[in-house]
Amino acid sequence: MAVLGLLEGQAEALTQRAVELALDGDTVALRLCLERLAPPPRDAPVEFTLPPMKTSRDAAEAAGAVLQAVSQGELTPAEGAVVMGLVNAYRRTLETSELEARVAALEGQ
Repeated sequence: MAVLGLLEGQAEALTQRAVELALDGDTVALRLCLERLAPPPRDAPVEFTLPPMKTSRDAAEAAGAVLQAVSQGELTPAEGAVVMGLVNAYRRTLETSELEARVAALEGQ
């Protein structure tokens, strides 16, 4: 917090100085300026065919589609892992819904 207090009101001057240093060839300042202008992407949408998941059993087919997309280069392994996590989370949601329906049916008998 003390550092923020010291920097308060100096943002414009500091930014201008960083730009000047970058233009003079300071590679660290140049990298800082460029990272602010065009930050590296943290996340990007992915497109590939994923079969619909209406039941928890459909998760196996969806997982297979993810693996196939990774093996064919449509998704990176990291993207595949993230999508697989989403498939698993949705599978658990479907399983819970299916279990609730089964319990309700048994209680109704």
